Amino acid sequence: MANYAMALEYQNCIDCRACEIACKDENGVMIGADKQRIWVGVVEGGNTLADLFVNFYPSQCNHCVDAPCVTVCPTGASHFAEGGIVKVDYDMCIICKGCMEACPYEARFVDETRHAVDKCTFCDGRIQEFGTTACSATCPTKVRTFGDIDDPNSDIRKRLEGREFFVLKEDEDTMPKLFYLAPEDENVRKRTMGEGIKLHKWADFEKKYKEETAKRRDEWKEA
Repeated sequence: MANYAMALEYQNCIDCRACEIACKDENGVMIGADKQRIWVGVVEGGNTLADLFVNFYPSQCNHCVDAPCVTVCPTGASHFAEGGIVKVDYDMCIICKGCMEACPYEARFVDETRHAVDKCTFCDGRIQEFGTTACSATCPTKVRTFGDIDDPNSDIRKRLEGREFFVLKEDEDTMPKLFYLAPEDENVRKRTMGEGIKLHKWADFEKKYKEETAKRRDEWKEA
């Protein structure tokens, strides 16, 4: 069984928001800036005109290996689906918002049209046909690389094996599956990476990742 994840070449993001539009169109997401399965964060900085900068950080649900939103859900609406994708069963959701409070990435919102909490699903309805997500396929600068992280021949594995990367809010111990590829240029690293960010190499990260995945894999439900 595949195990899906995404790597982000975030410094390539130009904030065109094509990914957000593609996501809404593909998945029927509600219209509105506060109703987003994926989004682009913007950070500005610098003290003088010479060192002003703007950084863009694409983000979405991290489909954590040890997802706190699944753990706290009282009805089982939040669950692991095939490929380790974290999903919501709309019919079981009571909008208690426990999952929204538990998510470290603020990746969920209430969809009033579905009468349930909604979130990114890695476009699981199109994976078999197209092999990737709508946001990844649409991005003009190829920020996103999606695929089976357990497949050594997949594009995402090759990217992670060839680059250093980091994950967000690592101290939450959720084992997120959204990997941010560290810029190869040292100056760009300093400008775009926050203090205390820990860089990883796949050879060192893989063992812990596999151990944690094995603990939860029995919970993955067939589509």
